[in-house]
This record gives sequence, C-alpha cells and structure tokens, in this order.
Amino acid sequence: MNKLIATVANIQKCDSLHIVKFDFCGQTFAMMSLELNETIQIGTKVSLVVKPTHIALGKNVDGELSYSNQLKCVITSIENGQLLSSVKLAFFDTTLESIITVNSSKKMNLQVGDTVTAFIKASDLSIGKVVL
Repeated sequence: MNKLIATVANIQKCDSLHIVKFDFCGQTFAMMSLELNETIQIGTKVSLVVKPTHIALGKNVDGELSYSNQLKCVITSIENGQLLSSVKLAFFDTTLESIITVNSSKKMNLQVGDTVTAFIKASDLSIGKVVL
C-alpha cells in the first residue's frame, strides 16, 4: 500500500458526498468519499493510502484527462514478472509503487530514470489514519 502524509486543505460536501483536497509538498490531491469521519477537518494531518494497482502510468502525456491526481514522478526501478510489472516511482521524498501489466510496461518502453505521470482517481485515494 502506498502512503503519503498530507494535510487537509479543503472539504466540499453535498448530501453524503465529500470532495476533500489535501496538500502534500505543495501538490494538491483530491479524494472523493461517501463517509467522512467528523474528526477530519481543515488542517488535520492524515496518511493517504492508495493501492499499487490503482496507480496508472503515462509517458509523454499531452492533453486534458479526468484524473484528479496527476503526479510527475521519476522511475527508480522496474521489476518485470511473467504478467505484471512493479514500477517504483520517486515523488518528492516518497517512493510510490505502481503495478501494471508487463505488456503495458514494454509498450511504453519504461526505463529507470524516465519521467512519467502517475494517475490516481479521486475515488481510489483514501485516508488510512489521522496522524497525531
């Protein structure tokens, strides 16, 4: 599981739907949630979590995309299995892992040192815990 320590910057609510924005190293992350613990308020420090299988990668991406979270990262390692590739990414001082198919990794010709964009849907990001 990927983890990022971030601070709640904004909360929008409509009925039971919440859109929560976070600050991580000056980057804005967005999360969509149907349930939000009442202890989560602006200024709360949290651990954000996302599964490695929920991080898509793009190389030489141009144009508008609907992904709320688009992170410029550098590939630090690639491990290819028979079907899946584990791609480690440097994002500021944090290492993230994306698991994609080997076919996608080869099609994109991913190499250590490449700059890629990691994409995370707002619905795939969640709060793991409040950081005290």
